[in-house]
Amino acid sequence: MRRWLLSLVTTVLAVGISYLWFDRPIALLANVQFPHHEEFARLTHIPDLIVPLAVVVFVSLGLWTLSGQLLSKIQTAALVCSISLIVTEATKNQLKFIFGRTWPDTWVQNNASFIRDGAYGFNLFHGGAGYASFPSGHSATICAVITVLWILYPKLRALYFVVVLAVAIGLIGANYHFLSDVIAGAFIGISTGWMATALWKTRHLMGSPK
Repeated sequence: MRRWLLSLVTTVLAVGISYLWFDRPIALLANVQFPHHEEFARLTHIPDLIVPLAVVVFVSLGLWTLSGQLLSKIQTAALVCSISLIVTEATKNQLKFIFGRTWPDTWVQNNASFIRDGAYGFNLFHGGAGYASFPSGHSATICAVITVLWILYPKLRALYFVVVLAVAIGLIGANYHFLSDVIAGAFIGISTGWMATALWKTRHLMGSPK
């Protein structure tokens, strides 16, 4: 609990510092240096198929268990990843509505943005696709899965780090999100993955591989 609270405080400070001093300069730099941003945009597609896959995995493994079968360690990891991801998806959607932040650039429904209109800031409980930049859903999504794998299969942590870093660079380089959006999204995904794994272990459901 103390570690999570410390992480929360650190994230709030990092988001605040980024909001005040880094978000706008980075967005302007990305707009000037990478105006077409195709390479960065490709990196952001990594998490795109994860959410529907999580639902499929959850239902499939649920039916598998209802049929009286036991879960292997890999199946258990897949189930915890799915639960983590589904909870993360619901959480970030609620937070997007609460914070109502405008996007770095104009992407959806001719939205007001920092690059085009100078629009910058939070509009609490505004709602709407044009006010959903904070937190980053892609950042939250990839971290929700990676955190579970990070805990259960630590030998591949170098690979996990590269994947998360690639998505973060893509989101910021393509001006899809501000740096602080990505930081907040990562915290949400990490928290959910961490909690989902801890809950699973606490209930003694990890089991040994078949």
